Amino acid sequence: MASDSSPVPVPATTGTVTTAVPARLDRLPWSRWHWMIVIGLGTVWILDGLEVTIVGNVAGRLAEEGSGLDITAAQVTGVAAALYVAGACSGALFFGWLTDRYGRKKLFMVTLVVYLGATAMTALSFESWWFFLFRFLTGFGIGGEYAAINSAIDELIPSLYRGRVDLIINGSYWLGAIGGALLSVVMLDTDIFPKNLGWRLSFALGVVLGLVVLLVRRHVPESPRWQFIHGRSEDAEELVSSVEHRIEEEKGERLPPPAGEITVHQRASIGFGLIARTVFGRYPRRAFLGLSLFIGQAFLYNAITFGFGTILTTFFDVPTGSTGYYFAVIAAGNFLGPLLLGTLFDTLGRRIMISSTYLLSGVLLFGTAWLFDRGSLTATTMTACWCVVLFFASAGASSAYLTVSEVFPMETRAMAIAFFYALGTAAGGISGPLIFADLTESGVVGDTALAFRIGAALMCAAGLVAAFLAVKAERRSLEDIAEPLSVAKEAQPESR
Repeated sequence: MASDSSPVPVPATTGTVTTAVPARLDRLPWSRWHWMIVIGLGTVWILDGLEVTIVGNVAGRLAEEGSGLDITAAQVTGVAAALYVAGACSGALFFGWLTDRYGRKKLFMVTLVVYLGATAMTALSFESWWFFLFRFLTGFGIGGEYAAINSAIDELIPSLYRGRVDLIINGSYWLGAIGGALLSVVMLDTDIFPKNLGWRLSFALGVVLGLVVLLVRRHVPESPRWQFIHGRSEDAEELVSSVEHRIEEEKGERLPPPAGEITVHQRASIGFGLIARTVFGRYPRRAFLGLSLFIGQAFLYNAITFGFGTILTTFFDVPTGSTGYYFAVIAAGNFLGPLLLGTLFDTLGRRIMISSTYLLSGVLLFGTAWLFDRGSLTATTMTACWCVVLFFASAGASSAYLTVSEVFPMETRAMAIAFFYALGTAAGGISGPLIFADLTESGVVGDTALAFRIGAALMCAAGLVAAFLAVKAERRSLEDIAEPLSVAKEAQPESR
């Protein structure tokens, strides 16, 4: 058997093992160990929010003479944004496959290093092609993060808390967005930094913060669920036993016995063909649900958040150096959504909360588009409207990641996340910025209102799909929601 640090995969078949590891993990009370996981894995979303927000807010500055780059604002919010998302889709698929094969921990370390290197090179951009190239590679690293981290979150967090923790970690993106928005105000102040330096320092600061995250993340363990499937059951047992001992000392009481065992045939990896047959053949309704949720949220977020600063400067004459204040407000609304609504996904349930957050955000966005089209909004009231819309949309968008990471078998988890993220984001996240950049650049209010309506319609459509197809996954073990392929003797009807 290969050691945990070796790049060589374990043998394809390593025997049969009976284990209580999933039940032991799910019956753990919340502890300092779980906080360590949340901090170690959630912080990269803060970096992603910082990254995307900085680009959106510096778009106007980059297009100005003296920025050091020959580039237009539409290229930053359109071409560069689309390349970032294309990189994220590619990275999700590439690293998602590696994550299922080599483990969660190896890959969430590797993907962070890729992100850091590409961000550092973005800060050194001297030509537009260089900027475009490293925006793609930055997205490549971030896409891999989505697959590796969401897999680890769901496999390490007890079922009682899984929904709210997943939503809050994904929602922490917006803490970075707040930081990026306020940071851009300082960095774009020409009384402090020259035009050709401030935006570069913004990216450089993201690298410094990322290095801190890298140090913290070293302490996050491998998923025991991944370990026992991949022939490392002794490592899984040792890890869970040490966590149990630590928590019993912290709480001062013995843990209750686990509620059952599972017997699996261990394997090293799973091919793309079996993943596709499992996702689309065994779970077609769940596949349609995941795709709908990702397309809706991807178009809304990648079209609007990449271009919000351009909307303010184009239609409300907000100076490029001040757009960060407005974005910080809508970012706060985005973070408060998962933070305040997350618990309801574990109590009221997935179906009612996923469908209602998508539908509410879509209906409210239709209203915002109507007010914007008739000229009833100012920069302040437009920001207030978006803050309310995104309060619900953010919780819904985060639940898309939660959904695809918990409703498919464990052996396919990272690839399932990567696959739906890539398909949904390619449909909405690449076309969205390109379409939106053209509509915004026209300077015609009706064109931008049309983009709002398209995003609203897709969110409402996804909400209706969730109302019928969302899976009752709250407070259930991952193995109960979708039986691992390693214990399935034959294809079973889809579980509800």
